[in-house]
Amino acid sequence: MDKFWRTVELLREEPDLRIEWAQPAPRQDLLRVHSRAYLDRIFEGNLERIEAIKLGLPAGPELLARSALEVGGTLQATVAARREGLAGNLAGGTHHAFADRGLGYCVLNDVAVAIRRHQVEQPGSRIFVVDTDAHQGNGTHHLFAHDETVFTYSIHGGKNYPAAKVPGSLDVPLPRFVSGHDYLEQLESTLPDAFHDFAPDLCFWIAGADLHRDDRFGQMRLDDRHFAARDELVLKLVTARQTPTVVLFGGGYNRDRTHTARLHAATVIRCAQYWKKHYAGATAPAP
Repeated sequence: MDKFWRTVELLREEPDLRIEWAQPAPRQDLLRVHSRAYLDRIFEGNLERIEAIKLGLPAGPELLARSALEVGGTLQATVAARREGLAGNLAGGTHHAFADRGLGYCVLNDVAVAIRRHQVEQPGSRIFVVDTDAHQGNGTHHLFAHDETVFTYSIHGGKNYPAAKVPGSLDVPLPRFVSGHDYLEQLESTLPDAFHDFAPDLCFWIAGADLHRDDRFGQMRLDDRHFAARDELVLKLVTARQTPTVVLFGGGYNRDRTHTARLHAATVIRCAQYWKKHYAGATAPAP
């Protein structure tokens, strides 16, 4: 998708950002979440027809390499967030990927891989996943369904993709074509209490740009002002508690393809501004 390079172009001249190139995630990290058989099927392009249709992308070594690079960006952003307070991956948020299958353009679950590595490096950590993408993070929910140290929060279209939802720690399903005002009201009435009660040591935020009124698949009615208010709410929450936070793109399929990039870029810029205000250091990392 061209939104990735378009977003990078929009961010290159931002003074408070440091953009670093990611390295592919090591296979040993991928195997903490995904089955060896699944990784091999992707690499060999050996998906069954229904698997390929549900994934929506052509399997092969190029796809696995690209997906491992995306996961690598989230791994690097996690290290940076633990060190500097707030960091992001200019991709990521592939929350529909399960251990043994990919769905909805999500091949590997970057958040799950990063969490599993973090749990090895810092046992006992409490981790909160804030998913404000328009679609429920069914893969992430499934992978952490029995892990009491991970809280999965998702606010999404109740009758949007995926049709079969997997319950998370807290799901906030919204009506189709929810207004921006009602979306923000639901977010504000559900997320802060859950976040404070769980008291996480680390947070992953899958922002999502598919909530926009002109998105092809989001089925929501937010405009740019609502996006800014959403971002302010989440950023105020995590910075108030000084919770290291990793920010990820999630989906975005605006009818105006350049607008998708602008929405993602605006969220990253707001993150950089919050980082500059609340955390020490000269520049904000954005692996």
